[in-house]
Amino acid sequence: MVHTVPKVHLTGISKRYPGVQALEEVGFEIATGQVHALVGENGAGKSTLVKILAGVARPDAGKILLDGRMIEILGARHSASLGIAVVHQEFSLADDLSVAENVFLGRWSRGRWGTVDFRTLHRRAESLFQSLGAQLPLGIAARDLSVAQQQMVEIARALSMEARLLVLDEPSAVLSPTEVTALFRIIRRLTAQSVSVLYVSHRLDEILEQCNQVTVLRDGRHVSTREVAEASREQLIREMVGRPINEEFPARKSRRGETLLRVEGLTAPRRFRDVSFEVRSGEVFALTGLVGSGRSSVGTAVFGAVPHVKGELFVGGTRSTFRSPRQAKRAEVALVPEDRRRQGLLLERSVGENISLADYGAVSRFGILRVGRERNLAQRRIRELQIKAINPAVATATLSGGNQQKVTIARWLGKPCRIMILDEPTRGVDVGARTEIYSIINKLASRGTAVILITSELSEAIGMADRIGVMAGGRLMGILDNGNRSITQKLILELAVPTSARLESPSQGEPAA
Repeated sequence: MVHTVPKVHLTGISKRYPGVQALEEVGFEIATGQVHALVGENGAGKSTLVKILAGVARPDAGKILLDGRMIEILGARHSASLGIAVVHQEFSLADDLSVAENVFLGRWSRGRWGTVDFRTLHRRAESLFQSLGAQLPLGIAARDLSVAQQQMVEIARALSMEARLLVLDEPSAVLSPTEVTALFRIIRRLTAQSVSVLYVSHRLDEILEQCNQVTVLRDGRHVSTREVAEASREQLIREMVGRPINEEFPARKSRRGETLLRVEGLTAPRRFRDVSFEVRSGEVFALTGLVGSGRSSVGTAVFGAVPHVKGELFVGGTRSTFRSPRQAKRAEVALVPEDRRRQGLLLERSVGENISLADYGAVSRFGILRVGRERNLAQRRIRELQIKAINPAVATATLSGGNQQKVTIARWLGKPCRIMILDEPTRGVDVGARTEIYSIINKLASRGTAVILITSELSEAIGMADRIGVMAGGRLMGILDNGNRSITQKLILELAVPTSARLESPSQGEPAA
């Protein structure tokens, strides 16, 4: 039997940050032309390992072999020159530059007089996308692309540097099921050309369907590496969190009371139109739909953060047209936004500061911040939500994604809150932290809060919501009663896939399930 040299062989990789052992003697192999999944809870060390391969961080100890040759990655440029390409969860495109310009950023073709040769640049980009089986408008600005198209540009850029190892960090977190299928079609093309893929994801079902091998990290240590064919979802969860999770979606007894929010004919130009629904006290109401359906814009509009909104909005029976988040906050409406890093958190500020942002009145006197009060408030919230932070003074950027999300939720727990809008609260969050966030949602509902859960994950909507509103093309296509948790994904998708007939006459009522 011929022994095949692995594309990448990691041995004894260790990395320590102040107060945290991020990785401790981690080692595994990535085979040539294979899709190797890397899973673990937030804080397990996945991001640190990606940074080491990208040349952003240097390991304290350990060895890396690429195609059987020992390498020392000296920086990001050196990593790229070695054939290692990383597509991060947060894209790094130049918004005002075109697709072709972004693909070859810093490596533009030059003409006779040193000017950019756009004809050659476009020809090279077109050839690259053809090899991926994809078509993109090469002259359009990156800011005008869909999320899936932006990701395609990132992958094309990586391959333009003749990548031998492609690292994809949470690539499907913002993609629809159709776009995920297209992504894996491209990945298969790459692996057929002997490119190896390290696929970092929290979506276990996706991994079990699409990947070849899977490695589990926990608390910075290597737990297991095995063929996906030999793995099960339950086994991976147990290894990731160190314990079995009996119920992914914790049970909750629904006690719906009075109507706390009523939306009638809500319309925002080029975002959504004629959206009507109501949410009761103690209810979890999900808004779902494909990427671009308008579900997030509806939640943001209710919070007063979308301009030029028309329609009527009632909170507790009182007409309330919010022109700003400040007005919504005064009416006891809260929002945990979709993009926690850009919209929800001050990453370089402390955990304590982020938690107290929504309620400075509780931590100040005569307009002067009382640091002790802020620290005590943060410590209570850290204990209540089990946030993994050394102390309230640490920078929020040092926390894992799941713990950052808990901080955004903790911000609102100290104030009276009648309506809580949670936009993709578990995106990029590991299975253990997900269950904890679901428990928080249930507690909010049990206290009488009206919860609007905006999610692209259909299993999450079905597992958590009492009723599910399905959006497509900026319209609310129907509201499904899910009181007995019997709604199927097929039924939701039948409403979520837009057709001209449906968009002309959407059903705002309760269609027969």
